[in-house]
Amino acid sequence: MYNEKVMDHFMNPRNVGEMPDADGIGEVGNAKCGDIMKMFIKVDENEMISDVTFQTYGCGAAIATSSMATELIKGRSIEEASKLTNDAVVEALDGLPAVKVHCSVLAQEAVEAAIADYRQKKAQKAE
Repeated sequence: MYNEKVMDHFMNPRNVGEMPDADGIGEVGNAKCGDIMKMFIKVDENEMISDVTFQTYGCGAAIATSSMATELIKGRSIEEASKLTNDAVVEALDGLPAVKVHCSVLAQEAVEAAIADYRQKKAQKAE
């Protein structure tokens, strides 16, 4: 059902764990399938994502897409990371079964939510 790259990110996920000093935290879930993703980002003074971690409760595809999403945004600017699409996550994983594409959408939404949280916190500090 899953290709080698998806299995690798499921069995050996990258950037796993909580980040207590995160600059932005995004949590999303899909009630239909039960997957929950939490994304943590650390942003440096140049608006670059210097670190990113995740915690995911869900199926193998949910874990793999979370892992790949962190790989795709780490070291990128907030602006670049905000343009991450679920299609880019699927492509980077060399594909997903059609019934699991919703996991890539959740990964995209988790990144978007973490960036939105970061921007909101930044705006509050500026006030």
